[in-house]
Amino acid sequence: MTVEQETKVSRLRGEALVEKVKELIHEGNVRRLILKNDKGHTVMEIPVTAGVVAAIAAPVVTAIGAVAALASDWTIEVDRRSDAAPEDPKP
Repeated sequence: MTVEQETKVSRLRGEALVEKVKELIHEGNVRRLILKNDKGHTVMEIPVTAGVVAAIAAPVVTAIGAVAALASDWTIEVDRRSDAAPEDPKP
């Protein structure tokens, strides 16, 4: 089995940013979230593991809410892992 990584970029504002981060943290197949401001500078990188629980995620989401109020547009880069089917070896 091989593990591939896929990156998706979304542009959001304010409360929509916070809600999207909450959703992504609970998905389970997200490896890392990168938060960038409207100028493209990385403001926050959040490693997300399968073992993240609400007690750990809550402070992160609170920090993102505070940061979201500082600028109008935010970009989230989402690194996901996707399990690819194993390749058959050639005889």
